[in-house]
Parts: sequence; C-alpha cells; structure tokens
Amino acid sequence: MIKKLLKQPIVLIFVFALLLNLVWENAHSLLYVHYQSGEITQWILIRASIFDALLITLLVFVFLNVAFLKIRLWLSFVFGIIAAVFIEWYALGTGRWAYNELMPIIPLLKTGLTPTIQLGFLAYLILYFTAKFYRKSPVIIH
Repeated sequence: MIKKLLKQPIVLIFVFALLLNLVWENAHSLLYVHYQSGEITQWILIRASIFDALLITLLVFVFLNVAFLKIRLWLSFVFGIIAAVFIEWYALGTGRWAYNELMPIIPLLKTGLTPTIQLGFLAYLILYFTAKFYRKSPVIIH
C-alpha cells in the first residue's frame, strides 16, 4: 500500500517538498533567536517543514491544474513570496519567532531574506521539475 501511495504524483510532490523544507529549515534555523520564546528544536523544524510542504503542495497542485497558471510557472515564485511575507509579518508581530543579528532583513518588507524567499523558491523549483517530468508522462495530477 505504501509503494502504491508513493507512486501518486501529489504524494511525491509533498515528500519532495517536505525533504527540501527540512533541509532549508535546518540551514536557516541559526538565523533565529527563538520559537515562541523557547528553544528551536528538531521537532519544531519538522512541524514547520510539514506546514511549508503542505502549502507548497497546494500551490503546485493549483498551478498544474489551472490552465492560466500552467503556462506561467514563474507566478508560483511570486505567490510563494507573498504567502511567506504574510506568515512572517504575523509571526514577528505576535512574537512567535524572532530573528538574530545574522538574519539579512529585506528593508521595505522588514522580513528575513531566507524565510521570505523559501516558499517561493522551493515552490517554483518543485513545480518546474514536476511539470517537466509529467509533461513527458501520461499522468495527470488530480
């Protein structure tokens, strides 16, 4: 059953997004002071990766199934950044997390560079390779 499940395109997209987000979250966790005033643990990074992977999977699913978006993959980068900015504004405004002095800040947005580009960059990367792979295959993602 697990082998059959892993052959589903949407599941593969989620798994790929989860793995990439785990790497990203661990790499840039050093740029944060805390998560909800506590230590940033591996469990917190896994939860953040799952949340981000779900968002990216949803975004990729929409882009692969809406004709207008299917030919404008670059918009996934824009939508991912917009989503990330709103998430960062909320989290920073509520004290959910805080950046340390090493985090590069985007001046106009007042958000950290790495979390701001994360969703957009990874969504576009996954979408690009998924679209390339499935255009050569009869599989339709539904």
